[in-house]
This record gives sequence, C-alpha cells and structure tokens, in this order.
Amino acid sequence: MSWKDRVFVSDDIRFIGADDPVLEIFESQYPVEGISYNSYIIMDDQIAVMDTVDKRGTDAFFANLAAELGDKKPSYLIIQHMEPDHAANIGKLADMYPEMMLVGTMQTSQMLPKYFDADYSSRFRIVKENDTLCLGKHTLRFIMAPMVHWPEVMVTYEQSEKVLFSADGFGTFGALANNEEWIADASHYYFNIVGKYGAQVQALLKKASALDINVIAPLHGPVHKDDIAFAVSTYDTWSSYKPSKEGIFMPYASIHGNTKAAVLEFAAKLEAAGETVKTMDLTEEDVSEAVEQAFLYDRMIVAACTYDGEIFPPMNDLLHHLKIKYFQSRKVGIIENGSWAPIAGKKMKEYFESMKDITVAEPIVTIKGVKKASDEEAFNALADAMRK
Repeated sequence: MSWKDRVFVSDDIRFIGADDPVLEIFESQYPVEGISYNSYIIMDDQIAVMDTVDKRGTDAFFANLAAELGDKKPSYLIIQHMEPDHAANIGKLADMYPEMMLVGTMQTSQMLPKYFDADYSSRFRIVKENDTLCLGKHTLRFIMAPMVHWPEVMVTYEQSEKVLFSADGFGTFGALANNEEWIADASHYYFNIVGKYGAQVQALLKKASALDINVIAPLHGPVHKDDIAFAVSTYDTWSSYKPSKEGIFMPYASIHGNTKAAVLEFAAKLEAAGETVKTMDLTEEDVSEAVEQAFLYDRMIVAACTYDGEIFPPMNDLLHHLKIKYFQSRKVGIIENGSWAPIAGKKMKEYFESMKDITVAEPIVTIKGVKKASDEEAFNALADAMRK
C-alpha cells in the first residue's frame, strides 16, 4: 500500500499534506521515526483548505496544493489548531490568496498575531459551536474542542461525506511511509501529547458519539475508515485513564548495575509466578517511552537509587512527567537502593501521593548496595501486595 492510500479520503476531499520520514525528534523532545503533517483540500463550488503544515513540509504542501487547484483559488482556510506543526504556512498561504477567508475560533483569531506579523482581522471569520459553512455540495459543521490539547482547538464535521477532521485527535507519531499499524505509534503520541487532557477528550468523544462518522481525518497519521469503532473505543479507554494491558511495568534507574540486577531478578520471579512484566532501563530509553508504558499497564513498580540525597535523575524525570501528565488510578510498588542513607523511596512515594487515586503498595523495599538473601522477605511481600 502506498502511504498516500493511507490518507485518501474521497474524490472531493484530498490529502495535500507532507510526509516527513527523516524527522528523529518531534517538538525537540520526542524520539520518532518520522511524522506526517496532514492537510486536506475540499473541492467544491467554494474550495476549503483544512489547515496547513509544519515549515519542514512547506515545499510539499504548496506543490500538492498547486496540483489540486490548477487555476482555481481557495475560498477558505479552516484553522483547527494553531500549533506551528500545523499552522506554520498560514501567512504564506494568506499572502498568496488575499481574497481567501480564514476560519477559526475566537482564540485562534487572538493567537494569529503572536505567530504572524500581519493583521488578518478583516478576513477572519469567527465560528462557534455547531456553526456551519456551506461550500456547495459539502457543508462544514464546527465543533469546539478546547484543550485537546490547546485552548483554541476545534474539529470539523463535513456533513455530506460524514468526515470528521479531528485535529490532533487520533494522531500518531511515525511517518506514513513506515506503514505501521495505527496503534503502534498512536499510544506513544497520545500519552505524551494529549494524555493530560483526558476530561477534555472525553467531552469531545461525547460530542462525536452524536455524529454519523464514515471517516476520521487527523492532522498526523493515517485516515480512519474501517477501524473507526476501534479507534474511538481505544481513545475512550485512554482518556478515562484506564489501563489497556494487564501486567506490571517496571522502570528502573541504576547507577552501577546493582539496582538493575535486583529488578531483573525480581521481574523473572514475578513472571515465573504468572505475571506479565515489562522492564525498562531509564538510563537507556527515552522518558516518553516510559510515560507511555506507565499509562498502558494496570500496575507499576519503580526502582531507583538515592543520588545526592534525592532520586537518581532518570527516575525523577519519569515521575515528574507522570505527575504533569495526570498519571492516576494505578497501584504502584517502590524499590529503593542506598548504601548509607537511602531516601529515594520516601521521595518517590511523595511523588505518588501528589497524584490522583494512586495506591502505594507496602512494603517499600530497600536495598543497601547489593541485593542479599536477607532482602528476599521484603521482595516476596511486595510481590504479594502487587498481585492482581
């Protein structure tokens, strides 16, 4: 399958975005294997462009646009989201077509001057909940989606072909050319980009449930047609902060390898007892990968050393990210290591106590240097406490 087939909507609604297979870091922090910047054009009596693309995709976007337009001109640019990976080319497009109207929320109109040194107020149409725009055969209905995941966000429902343009909702990391299954990159994207805003996603899903949707067209990743029910159900689970996997995620941060050895031995013991366990070395894996797995699994055991009277930084980084992403509704266990003044366990527990509906299993297991036979009783007790 060509990657362009993965973003085909219909004969009248066409992809004009850009696939970026060489990008390695998204938003200067997330490791990715490329990404797509999706934009669409609706060909009708009046032509509408649905968002633009990141500056990395400028050339491809304007080439695709020209190929679709020929000698025609767009009447509207629909701005669903002002983040630069989708809005970077608004200024250039607006200059190219001075009669084109810009359509978006009140917040979008207020954000435009922050990114572009131009006054678009005279050609900006502010839309509100359930406002419509008729293009001819196609009618756009605008649905507000604030904080999914910026305050100005809206999504757009095209009524004749029943297409939901979902902004960053249902988006993924990864280039389209990689031909990955949707969920392979979607969970990494969701929990790191949108995950904090579960309540707002739930509100949007409630609105979407009243629509008859044949196609979901996001701003990153493939278009959904045959898998809409699966995508919506998955988003409902994720945005409710419910786990998708039964098992124990065990991220660890080890300085000299002793904590790592203890964790891997304990993980093998748990697996032998029938548990599904996924371990992750936080000194080798990116924190975004650990955030994703923490949300996917129904239980977690963290293990880290004391360092300068604090938590060893790779683990502290994970806990900070989990806190700001609203990690919640899980049972967690804690393993600490400290040769003379172990304090990491206490400080890790304080992190979890600041989160919603987190149950910290007892006991907190303390290793002093290297795990010994005398530590086995505490590990056994923690295994019992973490049992499903």
